[in-house]
Amino acid sequence: MKKIVLGFSGGLDTTYCVKYLSEEKGYEVHSVIVNTGGFSADELTKIEAHAYKLGVKTHTTVDAVKGYYDRIIKYLVFGNVLKNNTYPLSVSAERLVQALHIAEHVKALNATAVAHGSTGAGNDQVRFDMVFNIMIPGVEIITPIRDLRLSREEEIAYLKAKGVDMNFEKAAYSINKGLWGTSVGGRETLSSKGMLPEEAWPTQVTASESREVKLHFEKGELTAVDDKTFGHPSEAIQYLQTIAGAYGIGRDIHVGDTIIGIKGRVGFEAAAPVVILKAHHALEKHVLTKWQLSWKDTIANFYGNWLHEGQILDPVMRDMEAFMQSAQENVTGDVFVQLLPYRFQVIGIESAYDLMSSKFGKYGEMNNGWSGEDVRGFSKIFGNQTMIWHQVKESND
Repeated sequence: MKKIVLGFSGGLDTTYCVKYLSEEKGYEVHSVIVNTGGFSADELTKIEAHAYKLGVKTHTTVDAVKGYYDRIIKYLVFGNVLKNNTYPLSVSAERLVQALHIAEHVKALNATAVAHGSTGAGNDQVRFDMVFNIMIPGVEIITPIRDLRLSREEEIAYLKAKGVDMNFEKAAYSINKGLWGTSVGGRETLSSKGMLPEEAWPTQVTASESREVKLHFEKGELTAVDDKTFGHPSEAIQYLQTIAGAYGIGRDIHVGDTIIGIKGRVGFEAAAPVVILKAHHALEKHVLTKWQLSWKDTIANFYGNWLHEGQILDPVMRDMEAFMQSAQENVTGDVFVQLLPYRFQVIGIESAYDLMSSKFGKYGEMNNGWSGEDVRGFSKIFGNQTMIWHQVKESND
């Protein structure tokens, strides 16, 4: 039998794919789930059992949480990336890591085909297809839900006819959880107006008292929270999420341009990512120079957009990552953040690399490193060419 690797989540679409590929197309199905921080150990065990019950030949669980951080999230932090100044790329980033691991699994099994459960209406189909075309050229890509234009009702009817026993009731909201945030889709996000109700958010607000947290960064990476150190930054992110999530921080609806050219809205909650990005940016503003900040912002904006559109394998991404990594050399210190229900504020920073040092001067009050005459001369030279332009213009008018 021909081998096919299926990216498997255990939901309706990928459940349909197993039955269709094995019983209608005659494939030997090898399912793989790539955990990017959205599944508990118990959930992964149940998904594995479900896959084998459906009839897969093998099922593989890939723990990609740390690799996901190292490969992508680290650079999203370095770049303070928020798409359209709102969205921390929660889902788009993790889909790329999943696609990369699925492609590696295809190579390991020497499979002749690969499948995913994407529909024809979203970004994920492009991200998966593009990574597969680059990493495993020549391997056939099969997408039953997209290719057959199946409705949810048609999938359910088919699976019931095959005797598949699972919960076919669709929740009111579609939720995708990962290390870098959770997306939430529902009727309110399908039109241009509407906010998700309180009950739609996966993490409910349970904290009411103000709390200050201290985030410690080493060369741009979060390594400690409230003096609690972690072996890997992904663990620090997860720990901070348990604290900040209870405040309802990081909730919003993102409106953006999809890869396929239509506008889309998606709700998300990302307490830890949003707090980390703002805290990291505050620290950078103290320790980086004006032009480091300026060029990093320019590069990071392109990097975030190109990543969102699935271009993780473009070599220019490695060039931009190298720049952002270099710019983090002095981004070390503590950032103090006050958490309150539904909001937070950065109180300040402490860093040995703080360029706001009083020995060089206090803004608006005292100059220690230069004299008034120094500034007088500098101001004249700094505007010299513009002064010449105006005088020449006036003499010829």
